[in-house]
Amino acid sequence: MDLDEAENATSRRNTTSGTRRSARSTAPNGSSKAADDEWNEWRGERRSVRLGASVDTQLDGPPPKRARTDDSAVSGISGDVPVQSGKANESLKIKVNGAGTLKPTETAVEAVAGKKRSKFWYYAVEPIASAATTPYIPLASNEVQPPPDRKQQLDGMSDEPNGNGGRYPSTTPSASASHALTRPTSLCPRFRASLHAGRPPGKTALARSATTSAVQPASVDDTNLIAFFDHPQTSQNVATPTGIFGHRILTTPAAFDDLADSTLRRATLLTARILRARESRDELFKVVKNLDRLSNMLCGIIDLAELLRNAHPDPMWVQCANDVYEKLCEFMNVLNTDVGLYEVLSAVLSDREVVRSLSPEAHQTALIFWRDFEKSGIHLPPAQRERFVSLSTEILVLGRQFLNETVAARPPARIQYSELQGVKDLGMGARLRLQAQVTKRDLLVYPGSLQAQMIMRSAPAEEPRRKVYMATNSSTPEQIDLLERLLRARGKLARLVGKESFAHMTLADKMAKSPENVQHFLEALMDYTRPYARRALRTLSQRKQAHLNTPPYPIIQAWDRDYYCPPEPPAPPVALPPLTLGTVFMALSRLFQALYGVSLRLSEPSPGEVWHADVRKLEVIDEELGILGWIYADLFARAGKPGGAAHYTVRCSRRIDDDDDEGDLRYADGHDREVIQLSQDFQAEQYLRIAHQGATYQLPVVVLLCEFLRPSVSRGPTTLEWHEVLTLFHEMGHAMHSMIGRTEYQNVSGTRCATDFVELPSILMEHFLGSSAVLSLFDPEGNLTIHQNGHHEDPCRSIDTHTQILLAMLDQTYHSSVVHSPAFDSTVALARLYEDRGLVPYVSGTSWHTQFGHLFGYGATYYSYLFDRAIASRVWRKKFHADPLSRDAGEKYKKEVLRYGGGRDAWDMVGSLLDSPSLKRADGEAMAEVGRWRIEDDVSIPGRH
Repeated sequence: MDLDEAENATSRRNTTSGTRRSARSTAPNGSSKAADDEWNEWRGERRSVRLGASVDTQLDGPPPKRARTDDSAVSGISGDVPVQSGKANESLKIKVNGAGTLKPTETAVEAVAGKKRSKFWYYAVEPIASAATTPYIPLASNEVQPPPDRKQQLDGMSDEPNGNGGRYPSTTPSASASHALTRPTSLCPRFRASLHAGRPPGKTALARSATTSAVQPASVDDTNLIAFFDHPQTSQNVATPTGIFGHRILTTPAAFDDLADSTLRRATLLTARILRARESRDELFKVVKNLDRLSNMLCGIIDLAELLRNAHPDPMWVQCANDVYEKLCEFMNVLNTDVGLYEVLSAVLSDREVVRSLSPEAHQTALIFWRDFEKSGIHLPPAQRERFVSLSTEILVLGRQFLNETVAARPPARIQYSELQGVKDLGMGARLRLQAQVTKRDLLVYPGSLQAQMIMRSAPAEEPRRKVYMATNSSTPEQIDLLERLLRARGKLARLVGKESFAHMTLADKMAKSPENVQHFLEALMDYTRPYARRALRTLSQRKQAHLNTPPYPIIQAWDRDYYCPPEPPAPPVALPPLTLGTVFMALSRLFQALYGVSLRLSEPSPGEVWHADVRKLEVIDEELGILGWIYADLFARAGKPGGAAHYTVRCSRRIDDDDDEGDLRYADGHDREVIQLSQDFQAEQYLRIAHQGATYQLPVVVLLCEFLRPSVSRGPTTLEWHEVLTLFHEMGHAMHSMIGRTEYQNVSGTRCATDFVELPSILMEHFLGSSAVLSLFDPEGNLTIHQNGHHEDPCRSIDTHTQILLAMLDQTYHSSVVHSPAFDSTVALARLYEDRGLVPYVSGTSWHTQFGHLFGYGATYYSYLFDRAIASRVWRKKFHADPLSRDAGEKYKKEVLRYGGGRDAWDMVGSLLDSPSLKRADGEAMAEVGRWRIEDDVSIPGRH
């Protein structure tokens, strides 16, 4: 886990800051359980703590929170609220609202028999207590007051080409204050993975391109995965009982605490050795290795504690994990402010002979340590360093307060009975009208409640939607002031270390390098997206015109979006039979075998090895190297478990045969040797010697957390909805990055790479689900037939992309030098952005930016997900689209990208993979080129960070 995240988590199950959490959808207008999570539209890989990480970076991690993650908490509007299904024999009733009413140019879509209700048509009467408000972000306009004329919205639309692909859920800022990245906590409502189209489907065999590689038959190991996940049996394992993850000593919480103390003593001895390094030339050559060993030593315990405090069902284990986490993070923070360590590393990097001796990976590791120390202000004079610590603490406090306010309850909207006339929802809408009629009182509709969502999607009258929108996006002066104090404090911190702005400070070690380069990317992407978004607005305007019988092209307001373009659940590109959990894992194994020569094999855990009986253990096997590592899959929902999906890196890959542990004990006494024995035994387990390399590696361990429905005798196997299949593929993209990214240094292993690069492998995995060749892997017999469906193009997709670009631009503005001005006003800056670059009018009196939780967790890096989507689309198109099962393409991707983790410059990796040397310039033009690639072949929805 990153050191910069260490201080963030202080409470049980809150911070998923060290984990990669998945946020599958976002909400366009008001919203749901997002309250738990400020990352609902973003999934970012959590990197482990490392020495030298900047304090402010730590502050950016999600705030401590109970069992939720950033991507986990989603707005009800965005589809993150789990939906309860009705009676088993109840057929789906599709609600048709407003613009959803059939037009002369539209074709009726039939409901599929037996399809479960999704949240898009299911409502409950009771409001959600303390529901978070995830506002639908107005798309901006060219005028703040008064609203722009029609020409401003529609000018240029008709001559532009159509956008491509289907719409992805909301680009709205998260209203939730959750922890970890990324990660959605609540899953979207379940619905069967089948498509329905405007014409009767006809059966057709799965078609593949003539150039597509042959699909290999499913192996016994592959088919065993189906039974392993779909028909779990009571374990008959009679092996010797062990502890968590097979560590014999981790059988009780007290043993974990003892291990933490042993590790602290061992880390203290190693720190002392590093501080003495300048006394010996030989020791100087070992400094980078020893710093990485020190980081690994502490990460091995901190990352394990992070998992246990979020996933373990036993409160005693959870409390112990919290204590261990805080104890070791405190020690890590001390190391981050150790001037002696920084001076030793500086001596190494200024010694030409030592630098020449470093491998490229070792040099990259050294630079990461050095940059992180510099970000921490460790090079400053004592007085300035003290000021740095003070500002960092202030940012931490303000950030937590800001995240709390993003989910604070907003005042209700007062809706009159007459304003709900014509609401076509026969469930909640009818009950609301009846309630108002009986009580003779106005309805109080709270932002984020199911009632608010229903009104935004179902009320034909504009006024109730406007009222709900205004209530949802309101802020108090205190909330606005809190955000601005946070932004100003960050600006001061950047100035203190000699940077022009917080964005300049943050982006120096990212692919972007600078805010100017980020702007190049966003401008190029905006140039492509804007014409499509204008055309989409024209379509919505035509719907509004038909609905209200107005003159041509009425202006689309922010509260019109969900009514004239209701959110749609993700669906597969072809109609598929129900997909069980075991079937999906079998397909994943077959896909990895085809691409990388890597497969998944079931493994029976020993008694005591896992924290819950639901946890499944998989071995990841390379056909040449043998076992790469282990994946523990904790996939079923249970009380007290974090919601949503998350990827935890519990242990990273690292070479260990050249560690020279004995050198750490040069000044150790007998008591020290006795105390550290637990830590040495813990670290010595689960490694692999690679014969042809003559090296021994620590093997990675990752954990996947999901909240799927548990299989049972009555219900049968767990059947996944399409969004859940997408989530699993996304998370397995991170897992394979961790497995294949075998490096000599743990600090650059697997997913420990730049924030604006880490999502590439996971987003690319989602693209494979758009291929019929890959979908055929779900059938072990090779006899799968599909229904050919009509193509449905969602006009709102380009609007959503445009909105995400605006959000990224706003993030850059708020972390630029403009915050240094005494006249800085965040609301005015928001309005100006909409005036200059927006399409939908900014609504005077609203201030949704106080609910944009990513401003804290992703300060100056909100562009990253768009950036990785663009790269992933390019990689898919150039390398895999023609032949998704190509071993040659898979091997090149594996050898040019995955195997390096973060140990090679990301631009070099992408440039080599795409055979594009110009990208290796890593400058503004390279960023603009990525922006010009656009976001093609989008397979699902935004916000799956």
